[in-house]
Amino acid sequence: MRAEGQAHIDRIEAALALVRKSLDWERAVRRLDELNARVEDPTLWNDPKQAEEVMRERRRLESAIGTVNEITGEMADAVEFVELGEAESDDAVVAEGLASLAGLADRADADKVQALLGGEVDGNDTYLEIHAGAGGTESQDWAEMLLRMYARWAERRGFKVETVEYQAGEQAGIKSATLLLKGDNAYGYAKTESGVHRLVRISPYDSSARRHTSFSSVWVYPVIDDDIDIEVNPADLRVDTYRASGAGGQHINTTDSAVRITHIPTGIVVASQHDRSQHKNRATAMNMLKARLYEREMAEREAVAAGEYQEKTDIGWGHQIRSYVLQPYQMVKDLRTGVTSPTPDDVLDGEIDEFIAAALAQKVTGETVEVEDVE
Repeated sequence: MRAEGQAHIDRIEAALALVRKSLDWERAVRRLDELNARVEDPTLWNDPKQAEEVMRERRRLESAIGTVNEITGEMADAVEFVELGEAESDDAVVAEGLASLAGLADRADADKVQALLGGEVDGNDTYLEIHAGAGGTESQDWAEMLLRMYARWAERRGFKVETVEYQAGEQAGIKSATLLLKGDNAYGYAKTESGVHRLVRISPYDSSARRHTSFSSVWVYPVIDDDIDIEVNPADLRVDTYRASGAGGQHINTTDSAVRITHIPTGIVVASQHDRSQHKNRATAMNMLKARLYEREMAEREAVAAGEYQEKTDIGWGHQIRSYVLQPYQMVKDLRTGVTSPTPDDVLDGEIDEFIAAALAQKVTGETVEVEDVE
């Protein structure tokens, strides 16, 4: 097998190995057999809700297992085709076989990411909060750059994007903003973006053209449905109303319709100004609070399983998950996975799928890498 073909095979096998690991392959195959047997039982539909859950799980496992088996079979056929061409010195046959392997490798990588989205609420819509760190206009401008990056990324994926909360900066940028991303697996794709993001550039706000470092934080948490019951004690809440504002500081309306809710025991703060109705904004903010509390509980459970737990960190040096360097050279580097991009303009235009795929894979493998930050 030529080096080019072997490289495609290695990509395919690596992707399939990760999918098998994420599924816990042997257990998944046994579970699918069990579900197929349950579907044959006519009494299953005596409980429609339970039947729907069984069918949903069956479809997910059937799709994932079927995809692995299908790609494995097609890879074997393509390898056989290449080897036949090589044996007969038929370059056209070899080229066709290599093209099939290349297409399978791309498909395996895409299916790998889809298979990694097997979490309890990965399929849900999601909230994505952005907060500027210390540093005034510099950090607020950086926060707005991130807001645009995520909006562009979400639109590329076909998600519907709604702005739930927006607090403009004094001179430029934003102090904070919350997006609601609606679409299949919105939370699953976005969840690894939580953390502090660092920007290094020549400041457009510095007359001396000095290099500045800015920080902003991103917080991602799922929209939860009625099946998940989160109890909130009203006595634990502080509710404030204020006048909603949009980009440039212009008022969206002239009444105190925006609502901010603080959960006193945890310090979690959520806000909504999406609607002109204070009542509707309060309902949205309560849903956001319940989602944040649910996400916090999930994070604690995962951390206990991993043997560690950290509270949300400060927005500053030493806590960043990704660095975006625009000067004196061009590079974006993920400090968890080591994935880099030499084209920050593309990344800031929403091309972040490579970082997301690597972070999702890392959650499955549990592997960590030693990564030095960029200066």
